[in-house]
Amino acid sequence: MSSRIDKYLWCVRLSKTRSIATELISKGKVKLNGELIKPSREVKPGDIISIQKNTATFSYKIVQLLPNRVGAKLVTDYLEDITDPVEIEKYKAYQLAQSSYREFGSGKPSKKDRRDISDFLEDW
Repeated sequence: MSSRIDKYLWCVRLSKTRSIATELISKGKVKLNGELIKPSREVKPGDIISIQKNTATFSYKIVQLLPNRVGAKLVTDYLEDITDPVEIEKYKAYQLAQSSYREFGSGKPSKKDRRDISDFLEDW
């Protein structure tokens, strides 16, 4: 049994849709065994998948191939996370920096804020 890498990424829930997986591969964000690939590349057990997310690179080892998408609880049967803890810390630092980028109440008003302002001004 063999599987395309774009389908495998979708099946083990590393990508929300298969077309997003294909796009990530085409942009060079996904590597198989350290080399750039095409979406049609076949994968086999033991291969290492590296996915670039913002500043960090996540690595996964293929344990077993699968024919269809599986539930989130079953992913560990097919994929082993071998990501370096340093990369995880880089990703968490990036997320923290993004979350503190704009504090609530600063900047452009949200849609709810605009409605509240309109309702307030109508009462005048």
